[in-house]
Amino acid sequence: MTTSYVKWGEATVKLTWKVNNFLPDYRLITSVHGFCFYEDQLLLVELNHRGWDFPGGHIEENETPEDCFQREAMEEGYVSGSSQLLGYIVVDHSENLVWDENGKYPKVGYQVFYRMDIETLHPFEAEYESAQRIFIPLNEIVAHYPKWNELYQAILLEAADLKTR
Repeated sequence: MTTSYVKWGEATVKLTWKVNNFLPDYRLITSVHGFCFYEDQLLLVELNHRGWDFPGGHIEENETPEDCFQREAMEEGYVSGSSQLLGYIVVDHSENLVWDENGKYPKVGYQVFYRMDIETLHPFEAEYESAQRIFIPLNEIVAHYPKWNELYQAILLEAADLKTR
């Protein structure tokens, strides 16, 4: 388990990575993300106005978290494949002095993470929010992702380790 405090605007939020093979309360899942692997390389997508990132987003109506991840991987990276649940980040605003109880996010919510083994590379058409995709060796992630942090590193190591089990 890895815990970190981050600044989001004026807020200080506690983030804790938990490896789990079950989902948290569905109503408290705020987003779904994942690491997609192709021939031992990691997919990154260049999101419009945000730079390089890994696929992810918000669950749509009547969608499971895994369906959301599959859709986001297709929309942002034009890839599809099999996915496995890694766990989730607990996003805890309990110590956040500026948390808004009327805001759209719960006091304690969850960001769910998956690993995808890419089986099909579809033609990249940039129809949604990404401008391009690249595949990089795992040890080059910091060079492409300036907001890389210890939580993401723990999740990536879990995802990479999953292949060897």
